[in-house]
This record gives sequence, structure tokens and C-alpha cells, in this order.
Amino acid sequence: MAGSPHAPLEGVTVIEVGVFMAGPFATMQLADLGARVIKVESPVTGEQTRATGPFIDGESSPFIRLNRNKESLALDLKSAQGKEALVRLAATADVIVENLRPGAMRRLGLGYDDLREANPGLIYASASGWGQDGPLSHLPGLDIMAQARSGLMSITGYPDMPPAKVGVPICDLTTALYVSLAITAALHERHSSGTGQFIDVSLMESGVSFGVWEAGAYFAEGTVGGPNGSAHQNQAPYQAVRSKDGYVTIGANTPRNWQAFCAALTLDELLEDPRYAGAYDRLQNREPLIEAIERRTGELTTAEVVDILNQAGVPCAPISDFGEVFNDEHLAAREFFWDAEHPAIGPVRQIGSPMRFSRTPAVRRNAGPVLASGNREILESLGYQGDELEALCPEAGSTP
Repeated sequence: MAGSPHAPLEGVTVIEVGVFMAGPFATMQLADLGARVIKVESPVTGEQTRATGPFIDGESSPFIRLNRNKESLALDLKSAQGKEALVRLAATADVIVENLRPGAMRRLGLGYDDLREANPGLIYASASGWGQDGPLSHLPGLDIMAQARSGLMSITGYPDMPPAKVGVPICDLTTALYVSLAITAALHERHSSGTGQFIDVSLMESGVSFGVWEAGAYFAEGTVGGPNGSAHQNQAPYQAVRSKDGYVTIGANTPRNWQAFCAALTLDELLEDPRYAGAYDRLQNREPLIEAIERRTGELTTAEVVDILNQAGVPCAPISDFGEVFNDEHLAAREFFWDAEHPAIGPVRQIGSPMRFSRTPAVRRNAGPVLASGNREILESLGYQGDELEALCPEAGSTP
């Protein structure tokens, strides 16, 4: 299925042997940018996300969104026929992305060293919990384990409360973004070298890469931070504060914003208090500062606080749930959400790509494909025909 003729990665072919989140989310970025993404799945069960609810007329709602703009090729990679078909496909492709446990593809005879023999220009990206080597590499690693080992869970939540993870699978998602960034960099480098390369991205290291403020404190002073709720590690006031009917986030963390914040909420006494004279003073005295701020914001609704601070040019925002987000007027005005066609259930609402190009926009094609729906077209293009073709073409249909 051809992409938009003006898409940034038009002409790039990507093979995905991905499961759940990191691999499929990485290739979704590439597909949004116009790459042809062929998702290789088990012909019996399909990729595991197909069994993840909720379901719309039997189709996995998460799957048809996470795997948009892709084609489905069902192959049994444990069979000689399936392996041979993948090798043939890899010989014609630019990129392969996989996020199985380290060594799984190599044991199948489909590792980087195996496939680059057929295609020296192949870029082969592997995402895993702990990386392809090192003492943890053989262990299973899911997002929550990566959040735990990377330090993210140690600073998430509130003091003296049980451990909390980030509300989304942040290590999975960030790994996916690093994979897609690394692939685009490798594609660019290949223009000069003519050869591909292997890319290794781990969930753990992706999580650790977020510790920018924490590294600054530790490597400068040996300080190890802990959870601060919604508060910033080293700036104040920069957090959620109580309002009359809930909470509102504020960011009065620069001299200009601090003065405008106090003036807008008639908190002139805070400007005169020596405990809050400078940014470091406000951080050191954050607890009484927030108490004083909340005495004022507690008299106002969230909407009133937002309106007052917006008029004053002070950063602030209400805390929206996803029901509100998916109906947000600002996002609607920017046409962020869009409908992708699915052959079984019709239009499916999609989250848009945050990447906006002035000349080469992200593509908007199909919802996540029906299992094996691309087999015949893809395999015929590789030269399969007759009985050999029929043996590799299970009837396309949804996973039970």
C-alpha cells in the first residue's frame, strides 16, 4: 500500500516483528511518516495485542490504533517456509524492527548477521528490556520493571506512599521514539556509507535518559532525589495546587512569572516576604509557600484561576482526564484526531501524529490491518506463485 507521494519517508520499506508496545509504536511513527510498514504476525493468533480489549465488533481497539498505516503479513517464523519468506522480504527492505527477547531472532536464524548477508544495506533495530548484552540482557523486561530499575519509580508519586509508576508505559514509548529516531539517523548515514547497521535500544536506558535533573543533583552534590508528587525537583512554585473545586497546575518559576503570578492573585505579601525573595529561597521554603498560595487559590474555582493567570500571561492549566482530552476544543481546532478506515468496522478514531510538517505531512491511511490481509500481494511481489504461494496465504480474517 503506497504512502502519500509527499510523505517524508516515502519509498522506505520497514519490516516489523513486534509485540505489544515498543516495536509497534516505533514502526507506527515510521508509517505515519510515509514508510511502508509490513507487520509480520503469527498466522494462528496474530500479534498478542489483537487479544487485548476492549473490542469493537471483535476487533481489538488498542490494536487497530497502534498498528495504523501498516500491512499484515502472517508467517510462521518457526517453519522453514516462513523463515525463507522473511529472508526474501528482508532482502528487499530497508529496515527491520523487532522487540522480542534478546537472542530470539538469532535462534530462528533471522538475526542481524543472518539477514545482512542477503541485504548489506539493511538497518536492523532491536528493542528490549535491558539491551542486547550485559548481565541483565537474558532476563525478561517489561515497562514496569524498566521504570523500577531506571529510577523513575523512585521519584514518581508522593513521599511515604507505596511505589507508583508513570501512568503510561513511558519506557516502552520512549524506547519506541528512540528506535524511530535512530532508524532515521541510520537511513541518513546510509546515503554516504551505503551500508546498514545494527541498532540496540533498551527500555532501561531509555528510562535513565530522563534523569536529567537527577543527574545534575547527583553528579554535582551526591544528592539522591525522591518523589515530590506534582512538584518540580528544583523549582517552585511549579506544581498542582488546590482550587475551590479541584486542582490547577501553575508554573511561576521565572522572575517575571513569579511577579505576575503574585500580582494576578493579589498575593503581594509573598513578594515582600524574604523567604520567597529568590528562586532558591522559594524552593527551600516550598511548603509554607504552597500553603500560602492554596489559601488564595482555594477561594477560586479551577476555571477562575486559569482565566486569571491566562490573562496575566502566567503558565497554568487545568488537569484534564482523557474524556476531556479526546473532546478538547484546541485539539479539534488543530484537527489532531482523525478517522482511519477499517474494512470490518468502518471508521476508527485515531490519535494524530504530533509531528507537523509544512510541506510533507504525516500520512493518514488505514486502521490496524486485518490479520494476513497483505499476504497475497506481498508474497507475489517476492516471486511466490502457485502452490508455494497458496501454502503461505492463510485466509485473511480477524483473530478469534
